Amino acid sequence: MTISRRDLLASAAAAVGTAAARRLTAQLPPELSMADALGIRMAPPSFPRKEDFAIPAGLTYINGAYTHPMPLVSSAAMRKYADARSSFQTDDATSGTLSASVKAAFASLINAKPSEIAFVPNTSSGENLVVNGLEIPEQAKRGINVVTDALHFDGSILNLQLLQQGRGLDLRIVMPRDNGSRIDLRDMEKVIDRKTRLVEVSLVAMYNGFQHDLKAVCDLAHANGAYVYADIIQAAGASPIDVKATGVDFAACASFKWLMADFGLGFLYAKEELLDRVVHRSQRGYHSSRDIVTHFLPYDPPAPMPFTWELGRDASAFFETGSNAWGPMNALGQSLPYIAQLGVANIEAWRQPMLARLREEMPRLGFEPVTPPGTRSALITFTFKDRVPVVERLRKANVNARVGRNFIRLSPSVYNDMADVERLLGALA
Repeated sequence: MTISRRDLLASAAAAVGTAAARRLTAQLPPELSMADALGIRMAPPSFPRKEDFAIPAGLTYINGAYTHPMPLVSSAAMRKYADARSSFQTDDATSGTLSASVKAAFASLINAKPSEIAFVPNTSSGENLVVNGLEIPEQAKRGINVVTDALHFDGSILNLQLLQQGRGLDLRIVMPRDNGSRIDLRDMEKVIDRKTRLVEVSLVAMYNGFQHDLKAVCDLAHANGAYVYADIIQAAGASPIDVKATGVDFAACASFKWLMADFGLGFLYAKEELLDRVVHRSQRGYHSSRDIVTHFLPYDPPAPMPFTWELGRDASAFFETGSNAWGPMNALGQSLPYIAQLGVANIEAWRQPMLARLREEMPRLGFEPVTPPGTRSALITFTFKDRVPVVERLRKANVNARVGRNFIRLSPSVYNDMADVERLLGALA
């Protein structure tokens, strides 16, 4: 990185004096630099960040929405963890300090409290915890309904359709307009009513990057007494998210996309005032209690039960059960600060000229855009008829992009530049 936390602190220390800087640093949360606290304006980071990744020479990778490469600092952290794991020296790599700092870093990224964040294995697990915690399977026959849209993640819609088939859930799926490219809020207004229990959306649609006005969705849902769950896997780390400003009740994501970590660990956000009052524990384990006390072993304090405990009240205690994935957590311990130092707004701004160039040139090559104009999310999608020649041209040019049956999805990231875009366009010309 061009600017490190050490650099920031050094600049701040020069401004206030070393002793005062130490006192101030001790009072700051880990996600806040002293330069932030003092209002010191630092130079913006430089792009592209090609040197921060190990993408092979000659390969144009424009497929971050599929699986984002880990930055070198994250892959090094995972190797260090693997070495420590093989030699039983994992104290630092499996510590409560690490897990707390990772939660705090993610919370800062979306403007949440760390106590509102729980680890989950993946995005779908988070969605299931919300659906089950709201007791939607049990309430399905009581006349409630759930609203979603066809651009939401297909695995989530599968879950809801199975509840529709097996439990009789009143499921209402809003269809997209304009050749399948966008969801109109007016269409959601038609199906959300006082019996709506939950509205599920993808903040950024994985198919074409369509981005909901999440605050508008939440305002509509809340006006009818409903709650909102957002899948943020295609947004977190790539697009600015503010859970407080939008009012979203629940959100989940994995970490192998724009959070630049690995498979097997993600995050679930739950608004703290809803815990136990609205959303309940649907699974339990040793994370449910901070301290489980035994009463049957020698020298244990006596009690009528073999175990006693006090249930925790934060999101971790509500949603986590057993062991978390420490390898991906070590990767997140590096990738989240990396993203924070670059700045999500800077990441978003960097890709806009590349997306604009693709929107301008791809139609001239016979590809029809299905991402709404003005979309600032991390991906843009085009449709076409014949997949085979597209796949072959990209293969010959050593360009990695997501090619579906009748669409191509392009998702540039911090390591891409306009030369990568031109290489892709040249391959398809």
